[in-house]
Amino acid sequence: MPMLVSVTIVTYNSRRFIGPCLESVFELTGVPLEVVVVDNASTDGTQQVLASFEDRVRIIHNKKNTGFAAAQNQAIAASSGDWVLTLNPDVILMPDFLIRLIEASEIDSAVGTVCGKLLSISDDLVPSIEPRLDSAGMFFTPEIRHFDRGWSEPDDGRFQQMEYVFGASAAAALYRRDMIGDISEAGEFFDPDFFAYREDADVAWRAQLLGWRCVYTPDAVGYHVRRVVAGNRRAVPPVLNMHSVKNRFLMRIKNMTGDLYRRHWVPATVRDVLVAGGCLLCEQTSLPAFWHIAKAFRRALRQRKRIMSRRRVTDESLAQWFSAEPSTQRVPEIVLPLKYRASA
Repeated sequence: MPMLVSVTIVTYNSRRFIGPCLESVFELTGVPLEVVVVDNASTDGTQQVLASFEDRVRIIHNKKNTGFAAAQNQAIAASSGDWVLTLNPDVILMPDFLIRLIEASEIDSAVGTVCGKLLSISDDLVPSIEPRLDSAGMFFTPEIRHFDRGWSEPDDGRFQQMEYVFGASAAAALYRRDMIGDISEAGEFFDPDFFAYREDADVAWRAQLLGWRCVYTPDAVGYHVRRVVAGNRRAVPPVLNMHSVKNRFLMRIKNMTGDLYRRHWVPATVRDVLVAGGCLLCEQTSLPAFWHIAKAFRRALRQRKRIMSRRRVTDESLAQWFSAEPSTQRVPEIVLPLKYRASA
């Protein structure tokens, strides 16, 4: 039977983008698809746009906004594909995006996540004359901060090699169903306590601990309207900043190993103090994050216990990913597609 890919999308007041996004999904070539959309009680006309796709899309309507993480879990549970492509409604894909991801996944049976090259695009969905990168995978720093590799850099030929990266932005990430089942906690792939923001970094860290790999391929190209920009917190809704603070600590509680903390406790602690101080002095709207952390603390500790009991990688293997500069690993040349080989 041909491989089936499930495309899962969560919408919340996404009327402006969801139509073009779905049209680009239906233009994807090479792989059978099913599409599941969970709408988180949109009020801006998104539901009316979705109604025009109901003959091609399974649509689930929530009565309230349950957050990106929980709604993606809903969509994944309602899907049946061998692979799951999580997709933001503000992403536009090139027709060969998915088949290029599938081809990259075939280099290694330990690959559980595949990501391509996302380029920035404006709200009007018109590509820039001088394109800039949005994401070429995810990386972590010694401060235990995570970033999109290449963000805002010019697309001038950099990141043109297939390679292993720490993880993928869930704006357009392809996940192996077997990995989803393996790393899920209580049947939940994304942690619903996160609500929104950083849930993909949590998944990437958990996948690394359990021995799964993420591969980046530059051949898969999409476009992403990024509305949450690192370093510009004033432009971000206060509730998202609050979730960002909460989730950075929950992610550490669940995934940080003793060895990793010993290596980076100074920069990590300095960053913690800056975050806490910023909430107290400048961003009091984020202070509820610490109450939410307290409420979720016991659950996070239980998750940590289960994750660490199943850990499959060494301290050295994990530590190499936490670097001031984006850390990658070379794909062995013997399994690389011919065009990426040095001898080609």
